[in-house]
Amino acid sequence: MSKQPSEQPVVLVVEDEYLLAFDLADSLGDHDLIVLGPAPTIPQALSLIAATDKIDCAILDVRIKGEMVFPVAEVLSKRGIPFVFTTGYEKSVFGDRFTDIEIYSKPLDIERVVAEIATLAHNHCVKRANG
Repeated sequence: MSKQPSEQPVVLVVEDEYLLAFDLADSLGDHDLIVLGPAPTIPQALSLIAATDKIDCAILDVRIKGEMVFPVAEVLSKRGIPFVFTTGYEKSVFGDRFTDIEIYSKPLDIERVVAEIATLAHNHCVKRANG
């Protein structure tokens, strides 16, 4: 029995590097995840979040088009949606913010990141489905 689209976890990808965004989206699809985005700007990411209540997890590049992604992270946090950060920056850019969020350094081990995202997304999808 195949899964209906509403039963598949949805992952928001916020990444402005085209090739990396494509690789992430492709790998997420290989793990039976629906990709929302990739969003290459903060306004596009916020618009995607506002347009749906079916996001199960997110991958956020810390710096998007010269802006820090923290407004997106704050909205996701308020909605109880798990996410991870990807970055080429040191952890010090976070200060005291988001100390409990997983941070993956670039260049990414895409399979490792996607495997963790798949687990987070599937767990959140089950939680969302059960109310």
